[in-house]
Amino acid sequence: MNDQSATLRLAVFPRPGLLVDALLAFGGAAFVGLAAQISHKLGFTPVPITGQTFAVLLVGAAYGPALGVTSMLIYLVLGVVGVPWYAEQRHGWDVFSGASGGYIVGFVLAAAVTGWLSERGWDKRFSSSIASMLTGSVVIYFCGAVWLHHELGVSWATTLVDGVYPFVPGDLVKLYLAAAALPAAWKLVRRVRS
Repeated sequence: MNDQSATLRLAVFPRPGLLVDALLAFGGAAFVGLAAQISHKLGFTPVPITGQTFAVLLVGAAYGPALGVTSMLIYLVLGVVGVPWYAEQRHGWDVFSGASGGYIVGFVLAAAVTGWLSERGWDKRFSSSIASMLTGSVVIYFCGAVWLHHELGVSWATTLVDGVYPFVPGDLVKLYLAAAALPAAWKLVRRVRS
C-alpha cells in the first residue's frame, strides 16, 4: 500500500473506475440512509437525533471530497424522489424542504470539508481526525441551524435550543467514534497490504 494515498478509498482502490466509484457512492448513500434509521424523536424539536452525522463524517473522510459529495447528493436526491431513507423512513420534498432540510444540505458540505481535510492527511492520526470531524459537524450545525431558523421563524436562541444544543453530546460521541475509526482503518489497510 502506498502510505501517500490521499484518501482511504484510494488506498483500498488505487485505480478505481466508474463502476467502483458508482458502487461506492451508492454504498455511502445507503450507509447514511441506514444510520438515519437509528433515530430518536425529541418532544420539543422537529429534528430527530440520528446516526447520520457519524455516517456522513466517515463517508466524507474515507472517500474524499468529490466522491463524498457525490454520495451525499445521491442520498439527498433519492430521498427527495422517494427512497425512504431519511430519518424514520421518511422521504419526499416535504421532508427536505422542512425543518431537517438544512442538515441534509449540511451533509453534502460536511462531506466536502472532511474529504478535503482527509486528502491532506487529517484522517491518519486520531488528533487531527478529531479536528476534521469537529469541523464537519460544525458545518452540519451551521447549515441546519440557519435553515431551521428560517423554517420555524423563531429567535436565534430558540433555534439553538431546538436545533443545536440537544444534539451536541451525542454528536461529540459520534465524532470521536468516527475520528477513531479512520486511523484504525488506515492501520488495518497497511497491515493487510504489507
